[in-house]
Amino acid sequence: MNVNESIKKHEGYSPTIYEDSVGVPTLGFGFNLLEPMPKPVADLWLAILIDRHEKELQEYHWYNSLDPVRQDALLDMHYNLGDSKFREFKKMIRALANKKYDEAAKEMLDSKWASQVGDRATELASIMINGANTSTR
Repeated sequence: MNVNESIKKHEGYSPTIYEDSVGVPTLGFGFNLLEPMPKPVADLWLAILIDRHEKELQEYHWYNSLDPVRQDALLDMHYNLGDSKFREFKKMIRALANKKYDEAAKEMLDSKWASQVGDRATELASIMINGANTSTR
């Protein structure tokens, strides 16, 4: 058995956070959540999550017909909200299905989410209207 399989066997896998034998919050194959996450791990995790969120968005018949910039704006929003909260934006979703981007942006901004995330919502709504990334960051 290689070291990878040995560690998996001895640590066990948990998809949820638990406290290890000394009370440290732990996840996965014994990943200590009190230690800093290495950037390569964060990048990999982000890529995996983005892929999952994009698959969820592709369930909407209109998503693939959007230009890539608008797709990215929605992916950003979906990543932040999660699928269940994103689905609550019924008027925005209907507007997108009808290619009414100004209306979709209005619905994005007229939400609790927009007041919580501030500039993020403003930037994504602007992208939705213009179909271009106007960020100066």
